[in-house]
Amino acid sequence: MPYRSPLLFVISLLLAPATAQAAVFDVKEFGAKADHATLDTAAIQAAVDACIRAGGGTVRVPKGDYLCGTVRLGSNIRLELADGATLWGSRRAEDYLRGNASLLVAEKTKGIELVGPGTLRGIGESDLGRRADKSDAKMPEFRAGILRFTNCRDITVRDLHVLYSDTWGLHFRFCENVAIEGVTIRNHYFHTNSDGIDPVSCKKVRIARCDIVAGDDCIVCKTAEGHPCEDVRVSECNLESIATAIKLGTESSGDFRDMQFTNCTIRNSTVGIGLFLKDGGTMEQIKFSKIRIENYTPRGETNVEKSMFPVFVDIERRHADSRAGCIRDVTLDEITIQSGCGALIQGMPESPIENLTLSKIDFQVREPQDYARRRKHIGGRRTVSNQRDTEFARLPGWFVVAHAKGLTVDGLRVTMSDDDFRKYPRSALIAAGVESPHIRNVTRQPQSPDAAAPAVSLRPILPTP
Repeated sequence: MPYRSPLLFVISLLLAPATAQAAVFDVKEFGAKADHATLDTAAIQAAVDACIRAGGGTVRVPKGDYLCGTVRLGSNIRLELADGATLWGSRRAEDYLRGNASLLVAEKTKGIELVGPGTLRGIGESDLGRRADKSDAKMPEFRAGILRFTNCRDITVRDLHVLYSDTWGLHFRFCENVAIEGVTIRNHYFHTNSDGIDPVSCKKVRIARCDIVAGDDCIVCKTAEGHPCEDVRVSECNLESIATAIKLGTESSGDFRDMQFTNCTIRNSTVGIGLFLKDGGTMEQIKFSKIRIENYTPRGETNVEKSMFPVFVDIERRHADSRAGCIRDVTLDEITIQSGCGALIQGMPESPIENLTLSKIDFQVREPQDYARRRKHIGGRRTVSNQRDTEFARLPGWFVVAHAKGLTVDGLRVTMSDDDFRKYPRSALIAAGVESPHIRNVTRQPQSPDAAAPAVSLRPILPTP
């Protein structure tokens, strides 16, 4: 047996991981044509598989147009899309993984990095109907997303462009330590279900400096199979959605804990901030701060305008046997709103919202809407109807809080024109069935001596006859 120096053997062990990480696998060297005609899935997968066998490294996608179906990623891989490189999603169902029709998939992996500035392009360019609800939408028989990672950890997505996802775009399920930074998403504004980023029952999620236009929710945290979603931080994002820009729920069988959303701009959205609790979980320790919200301005779409809310919080039961969930310890601080529709925050008689704080809210009324046909935003499927759908949504207020215990309001200013106030004489704040309210510094301009529309209205909830 040849002699091997113990020192050289140790050095080789120390250098091996670094060498593996430094390995580069160019997809064109594995046969990718990048001509937008040849299906390049096999070539790209071959480059990924070689990288996995080497223990990790960089899979490089040079400039070009790559027609592609599902590519499975593995651990310790950096997928690098060069400037001018686009992965075009195939329109054929047979080119995708059955049961997980996404361009990029990973399961039970760690240490994946996706970096741009290249583009992931889906197949959802069409308009599926201009409305808030989905009842009249014609859904395609086959749908494909952009990315779905399941049971993964230590994931980074940075400086990518995502275009026209057909369904959920960046979907993370039961993942931990996820960082998404500088990603631009441009989905079709009227393409139902084309969410931006969906962390489902994930832990330690960081989303920063993303710019998202979506045909459904922009950033939406969900829970599944009773597992929690927790330790989420979202900052410095620009969001635009025909549905809800920042959303928790509706899937909510597990708990939502320790979430902060700060310094974001929401524009042209049906719902700005939405908490939809339907499946019995608990939402707690949730804070929104320094958020700027501009609602979508309807132009005759009556089924959109009747369910618009800059802020919407609701507890209900999805099914008759669903547990009543709990929302507590929620703070909205330094929120600027421009809208023609008011905010609605409502719990259930048997499960009031607990410890709600509203501070430094500046509400500027623009093009006020009639509440005569207004209904709460449902936000998802349910089998039990009429759960306070109109009871509080039609009250004449710009901030309506109902069924709550422990409400603190310190700084709520509503401004509107004299003409708009004469047409819609609404209170700045209506608290209906609220126990232990602490309210100060609530103003409305113009002021009015009309007792029918005071700046603050405290109302009991009368029992149903």
